Amino acid sequence: MSFEADYNYRKTLKIPVLTVDVIIREGNDRAGNGIVLVSRKFPPLGWALPGGFVEKGELLEDAARREMKEETGLKLRELKQFHSYSDPQRDPRFHTVSVVFTAKSSGSLRSGSDAVEAKFFNLGDLPQKIVFDHRNIISDFKEGVY
Repeated sequence: MSFEADYNYRKTLKIPVLTVDVIIREGNDRAGNGIVLVSRKFPPLGWALPGGFVEKGELLEDAARREMKEETGLKLRELKQFHSYSDPQRDPRFHTVSVVFTAKSSGSLRSGSDAVEAKFFNLGDLPQKIVFDHRNIISDFKEGVY
């Protein structure tokens, strides 16, 4: 299914679309030295936590691992559920609910599939344009809210 056809289909659903996002930490402690963000290839354009849609019949953890491999080339370890985000306005395209995970990673960071670029950012020096509600998610993570 093309990107446009997939987008139009999801927009017509009368129920929220389930997604996963992952805060991939760099370093050895909880906060680490930074986190991975991806520059999105498709609208809304900007930097985001790597993530994507959960496919039918897929476990959330499997979706997180699949999306991270596709978008960043990284293999996840120590995958832990962090929190879910369900504000109907969190995604300007349509109503999504995201289950957010934290993880450490191994492998070489590279962009792929829906990402133009994948990069580690210091938590104190994030890019200006972060899309969706991902700045709030990162803030919750930094503050240890959940």
